[in-house]
Amino acid sequence: MLEGMPIVPVDPAAWDLVSRALPQVTDRLIALASAHPPQTRVTADWTIADTVAHLVSLMLLDAVLVGRTDLDAHMPGALDLVAATNVDTVADTNHAVLAHFTGRDVPVLCEQLRWYADELVAAAATRDPSEQVGWLGGSRLTIAGLVAHMINELVVHGWDIARATRTPWPMDPLLAGQFFDLFLLGVTRGGYGALLDHGAPVRPGRIAVDFRSPYTTPAMLVLTDGAVTVEDPDPRADVRLAFDPPTLNLMLFGRVSKARAALTGKVRLGGRRPWLLPAFERTMHLPS
Repeated sequence: MLEGMPIVPVDPAAWDLVSRALPQVTDRLIALASAHPPQTRVTADWTIADTVAHLVSLMLLDAVLVGRTDLDAHMPGALDLVAATNVDTVADTNHAVLAHFTGRDVPVLCEQLRWYADELVAAAATRDPSEQVGWLGGSRLTIAGLVAHMINELVVHGWDIARATRTPWPMDPLLAGQFFDLFLLGVTRGGYGALLDHGAPVRPGRIAVDFRSPYTTPAMLVLTDGAVTVEDPDPRADVRLAFDPPTLNLMLFGRVSKARAALTGKVRLGGRRPWLLPAFERTMHLPS
């Protein structure tokens, strides 16, 4: 741990859950992707083959970061690109990284995905899950948070494939909740660098949003003069957000609309000043 770096504790039970889940979710994604024609379009821009190639690039990046090996040997210039990325330029970064993965043979890609997942798990097993690595936009992320993020990528893109192919894709709410606990809270506590930079004027004042789910740690994210911090829950929070973790994750990444999430009761809004949520989201948002 570098001197002066915030310590971000990791619950051993949460780490056990995500470290065991990564190879299992990888295998589920591989089985799903392998069962359908590779040129099936699953988003406006990507086919199944493109989606798996994207996941391979992310899994390799994570395996390299945790394994402390030379990323430039695999993707020249990628470290500088990662350091310069924020949530609004992630799509550009994905496009640039994918240029290093020109193959679209899904069986080959699936083999690579499984291989890099095994490499990531093996590398993580040699390190403390609370150790931090440099990530997008100069942010700092625990190894546990990195794995939780990778699992969410697999699940969200698996949802894309499942929706396009009308295939069931069950999502475990406890596992989905680790994206909030280990990744979202973790990167906020560890230091998000330039990840949330958006170029818009900073809203002065304080907005506190209390997040509640049976599957996650009660916590409050607070935006104060443009900076986001994690605080203990407070009944006087401006906004109270009760959520189902799979639905929240899909909503944060633009797969489920806010209206649909609200109408199904999977995301419920309350608090003293719920109308402040859009102002909070202008800073604290994820790529969709």
